[in-house]
Amino acid sequence: MSETQKHGVPALLSFFIPGLGQLIKGEIFKAIGIWVVVGICFLLQFILIGYVIGFIVWVWQIYDAYNN
Repeated sequence: MSETQKHGVPALLSFFIPGLGQLIKGEIFKAIGIWVVVGICFLLQFILIGYVIGFIVWVWQIYDAYNN
């Protein structure tokens, strides 16, 4: 398996379900942390800051799943 496939699959999984790429790579606490932050962002959506922070976290966790 090439390096691209080892990094691409967790990133693709994280694209659809935040934190799943980290979970697949064995970074359990990081995945739990992402789920907690996404849950908090969901609760903060009524004041619109949840959308901004949620988008930033979503992009970061895809990048993290691809590179680490």
